[in-house]
Amino acid sequence: MDIARTALSILSLIPATSVLANATEYPLSMMNCGREIHVSSAPERTVTIGQSATEILYALGVEDRVVGTSVWFNPVLPKFRDINANIERIADNDPSFEAVVNKKPELVAAQYEWHVGPTGSVATRDQFHDLGIATYIMPADCDTKNNATGGDGTRTAAFSTDSIYKGIHELATIFDVQQAGKALVDDLESREKKAISTARSLNLPDDVSAVFWFSSPDGSSDPYVAGRLGAPGYMMDKLGIRNVIQSDEEWPTVGWESIAQADPDIIVVARMDRRRYAADSLEAKLDFLHNDPVARQMSAVQHDRIIEMDAHAMSATMRTIFGLETLADALSSLSFAQ
Repeated sequence: MDIARTALSILSLIPATSVLANATEYPLSMMNCGREIHVSSAPERTVTIGQSATEILYALGVEDRVVGTSVWFNPVLPKFRDINANIERIADNDPSFEAVVNKKPELVAAQYEWHVGPTGSVATRDQFHDLGIATYIMPADCDTKNNATGGDGTRTAAFSTDSIYKGIHELATIFDVQQAGKALVDDLESREKKAISTARSLNLPDDVSAVFWFSSPDGSSDPYVAGRLGAPGYMMDKLGIRNVIQSDEEWPTVGWESIAQADPDIIVVARMDRRRYAADSLEAKLDFLHNDPVARQMSAVQHDRIIEMDAHAMSATMRTIFGLETLADALSSLSFAQ
């Protein structure tokens, strides 16, 4: 028997699952946000509730399995524009339970537990599971986070991009596209390291501080700003910036008087298409900062150290890496001379 035939004979004795070690074996069970989920086969019909899950599935190359999307903050990434145009957007913001179920999904992939969770604004996980629909929540919204505290939840430990990479790998396993998942994570990890290296080479002044402003219900209300342990906190920590907001809440409301007293060197403002609140508009934020008698006295405003960032990058998503890049690039053009 020649060498080739011998090798084939040996391979024939090895189970296929060993040869293709990365292939998903169905039925698949895994723990997700404190709950065991079951998937009988790679889903053919998926509805996403949250831009994070949508863009990850597009990046994994399983857009043909997505039959509906919802909850959008920013335009889809340019490379997915044509793909996204051919998939129904069920709702710009929260979809109804009926609208999701009417798409006959086998899987609902959600970005936030407050959309699909114990008190989900769309539905509870049980409501979907009772209909035979599996649910998956992005780990970045439940790992090191308590969503039972109300609002946007409270971080119990600092956000790490590991939870983003975990979500990508788990979705890749659910859809049996592990190699695509690995390639995506490898690319994001590379970009993350490069952005951190870029910022550290700038030799920023000691104790540079910042505040991240997401939105406000109206012009007279306290703003929603980033707590110290969420995705913006991760960006600031990695780039050597001090967050003037020390709350563990994901997005606490803090008065402008308190923020002005802390006088951050940098203000990062969210840019979004969503129009749920008056200050969702970037123009409204900038107008307030330059005209409010308290806000306009801050160093960041007076020295033009206001950075615009996609709102979706401020959430715990793969776009957090893009936000890290945005911040690192912007820092290189700012002057901190008084």
